[in-house]
Amino acid sequence: MIDQKGIVKAYVRYLKLQRNMSGNTLDAYQRDLRKLLDYLEHEQLAISDVTLADLEHFSASLHDIGIHPRSQCRILSGIRSFFKFVQLDGYRDDDPTELLESPQIGDHLPEVLTTQEVDRLEESIDLSKWEGHRNRAIIEVLFSCGLRVSELVNLKLSDLYLDEEYVRVLGKGSKERLVPISPKAIQELRFWFNVRNLMKIKPGEEDYVFLNRRGAHLTRTMILIMIKAQAKEARIQKTISPHTLRHSFATALLEGGADLRFIQALLGHEDIGTTEIYTHIDTSTLRQEILEHHPRNKKTNLK
Repeated sequence: MIDQKGIVKAYVRYLKLQRNMSGNTLDAYQRDLRKLLDYLEHEQLAISDVTLADLEHFSASLHDIGIHPRSQCRILSGIRSFFKFVQLDGYRDDDPTELLESPQIGDHLPEVLTTQEVDRLEESIDLSKWEGHRNRAIIEVLFSCGLRVSELVNLKLSDLYLDEEYVRVLGKGSKERLVPISPKAIQELRFWFNVRNLMKIKPGEEDYVFLNRRGAHLTRTMILIMIKAQAKEARIQKTISPHTLRHSFATALLEGGADLRFIQALLGHEDIGTTEIYTHIDTSTLRQEILEHHPRNKKTNLK
């Protein structure tokens, strides 16, 4: 068993003695590394077992708690430095950060799917396989409710109020919120329950909504792999993840005229500033709106 505390101490010593970092810089590196270590502890992951998918989820969680993209980039830079050290010192054979992307700096909206693309994603699922209805329900619940993937994997049957068309969500900081669920998502859940009711479920896992073939609740990584594979099957060229469906949910609401405070409450954002990312409309769309609707741009017949 690798001594994780020992690795961290060795890394701090390396930064101090070999990279000659000042006290303030060293403190900043340690604070950023602590964010990752807290995340790994919560997910019950060891430094030696961390994968690229785990780090992508960690990166997405930084956005969820309202950390600015510039700060996210700084944190991820420190994480890359840490895992390079871990590899060079022989604690791991590989560096899981090699393909880890940083968020774009600026006010660009994250990648989103249109409703038509979500439909294509769902229609590409093979319903002859036992997990087909489960996967359709997962995609529809993510898109219809805007859940974080961590919220989805922990969703319980006792959290569902399908007759009232609501789900209870346990979000960041153990804060509960009620989120409306669409009739389509309810229908997909009921199809999945027809399959789920025939499964042998592990003791202690009976209340989880989404299960794997062994009757245990799903992990974030399982859902990430499923959605990426389904996007490939649907021939969607965008780089997507479970978080993309959350972004798509918020964007669809905003385009439909929903108030930003309402979207904030549904997403479970602490700070309205985190939700405001969805107000940045693509400039090409904005230009088209001006050309079509501003009186100075309307064509007139001059004689």
